[in-house]
Amino acid sequence: MWRRVYFLLILARVYFALSPSYLHPDENFQGPEVIAGRVFNYPVHETWEFTSAHPIRSTFPLWLAYGWPMYILRWLWEGFGYDVSPSVVYWALRVLMLALSVVMEDWAVHELVESPRARRVAVPLVASSYVTWTFQTHTFSNSLETLLVCWSLVLIQRIVGDKKRSGILASSMLGCMLVVGIFNRITFPAFLLLPSLLLLPHFKRKPLSICFLGAAALFTAFVAICVDTASYTPGDVNFSTVFTQPVITPLNNFLYNSDSTNLAQHGIHPRYQHFLVNLPQLLGPAFPLIFFLRRRHINTSLVSALSGIALLSIFPHQEARFLLPAVPLILSSIRLPYSPTLRKTWTTAWILFNLALGLLMGVYHQGGIVPVQTHIATSNTHITHAFWWKTYSPPTWLLNGKNEELTTVDLMGMPAPQMLANVTAVLPPCRTRKPPKIEDRGDVYLVAPRSAYALKPFQDPANRDEIELEEVWSYRQHLNLDDMDFGDDGVWPTLRRVVGDRGLVVWRVTRNCWAAEAPA
Repeated sequence: MWRRVYFLLILARVYFALSPSYLHPDENFQGPEVIAGRVFNYPVHETWEFTSAHPIRSTFPLWLAYGWPMYILRWLWEGFGYDVSPSVVYWALRVLMLALSVVMEDWAVHELVESPRARRVAVPLVASSYVTWTFQTHTFSNSLETLLVCWSLVLIQRIVGDKKRSGILASSMLGCMLVVGIFNRITFPAFLLLPSLLLLPHFKRKPLSICFLGAAALFTAFVAICVDTASYTPGDVNFSTVFTQPVITPLNNFLYNSDSTNLAQHGIHPRYQHFLVNLPQLLGPAFPLIFFLRRRHINTSLVSALSGIALLSIFPHQEARFLLPAVPLILSSIRLPYSPTLRKTWTTAWILFNLALGLLMGVYHQGGIVPVQTHIATSNTHITHAFWWKTYSPPTWLLNGKNEELTTVDLMGMPAPQMLANVTAVLPPCRTRKPPKIEDRGDVYLVAPRSAYALKPFQDPANRDEIELEEVWSYRQHLNLDDMDFGDDGVWPTLRRVVGDRGLVVWRVTRNCWAAEAPA
């Protein structure tokens, strides 16, 4: 029975992986956008993490995760005489992350849970989490970190469990994985600090294994530093540059995050944010079960998760996605209620929670951004400016090179008057009594949620305002959760506006010259 349920849950994961929700800008700007620009020569926007004097993001794990599939796609498409569309690359990476989640994450959970009886609960439980459906199928560094943490624990378990052999192969793989994990995210060691202590007795008995672990780690670190040095050093780079001017991104990242003034720019949270806010948000009904575990249920996975959360709570900047590695570890360690009535109630709550969050985060959350960019990329209209308002930053690499002539302006949550001033500034002036033909100059687009009621007056053809908005295209499955104004508008009016008028709209903006000429 549980195998049938697991198969259905894989289908659910496929559905959410192929839904264009947009969970956080980092899923594009800290991964695919950087590598796509270098593999396909797409004009891209590289964030400050990659362009500062001391870059804090390593390109080494990005090449390992996204570089090779992009090169394969380029080789296949160029073999048939075509250029690769960015949308093909985008969905290929989604399918890749889906495959890694189904194969590598579920396999790791299967190995970490040794009891067959507990495994029949743990594997479907992890597979039924909305975190697995959504975050793990997106191109987050946190999603890669989850796989690296799980498999590092698997290797530790294999090394410790083999009393006869030195575990040279497993130790070497662990050494490589530790370095890749650190270069991917500096939070990675937090989840392995306590579990790694289990290796000390083994290393004492088999000192050869620690030699191979250290050698593999040093070699991988050297390769990673070479890749980053070559990526960030302008001009020609030779072998000596790695020793004279090395670029060590994890060190830069650590130094940057050690400065509280830097963290304040990204948001300061209370120390309890991870435990009392972020973790319940990720686990839902599974969170209270942590407090009912008995001592015999406490295992390496649970220790890794809880100790990692505790260490990450030291840093004041705390986002929920930082805890992604803890989710499968906790879900594979908890025990469901023993009472049949309580278990049935809990299971119902678990299903409803994950369905609701799965649809919200996996389908509707900023779900129109990628479709709109794809629409603009395939449009035959000459567009000079695309202003984005009240949305996440749009991934420009999806424009298929159109951003060479198209200026994308991210206005974020700018106040409406200031936003309108920015848009109006690029419109051609009214020089005659006849409105200018903006087609001759190129269109100006404004992309905004339909729930942005500040734009309603400009949608009426009879309006006397300075600009007019004409709807060009829209995508219905889009929710902007950052536009909730419960304090001023009230709960029900806000929900009716944001949910009832959901969708992302592309407006063509023109200057209303007739209104300018009309008598007062």
